[in-house]
Amino acid sequence: MSTPATAALTRLRLPFRTHTYDHDPAVDSYGLEAAAATGVPAERIFKTLLVDTGAGLAVGVVPVSGSLDLKAVAAALKVKKVAMADPAAAQRSSGYVVGGISPIGQRRALPTVIDSSARDFDTIFVSGGKRGFEIELAPEDLATATRAGFAPIGRSRDG
Repeated sequence: MSTPATAALTRLRLPFRTHTYDHDPAVDSYGLEAAAATGVPAERIFKTLLVDTGAGLAVGVVPVSGSLDLKAVAAALKVKKVAMADPAAAQRSSGYVVGGISPIGQRRALPTVIDSSARDFDTIFVSGGKRGFEIELAPEDLATATRAGFAPIGRSRDG
């Protein structure tokens, strides 16, 4: 399957693997569905969330097993505060549909921060640009492809 994300990784000559599964339109959590369908622990599956900094959009990439800490991502982006981006604005900006937004190959390159926990793994999974399509790659390669930095921006569900 080819998407702007796989095209960007191929163009950058970064190694990656793709994983597909049948997406169930009735699910509420795309990331937890991906974890269940691929058999990969939720801590290794990362979701792509767009935030509004007041001056524009930015991207936070965090494990699906937790949530985005808005104060932490604001600090990492060196802005006063952020709010979750409107889903329609996120789709327009990224060129992807909600539930299939990849941090890679977005229409416009946005400031991106990856949760530091990604470095705990040799490879992590992010959306490949469609629901039911995951890309597996090294965290450092994701950072290269998105010009991202790492910071502790995730919050565990029980924390």
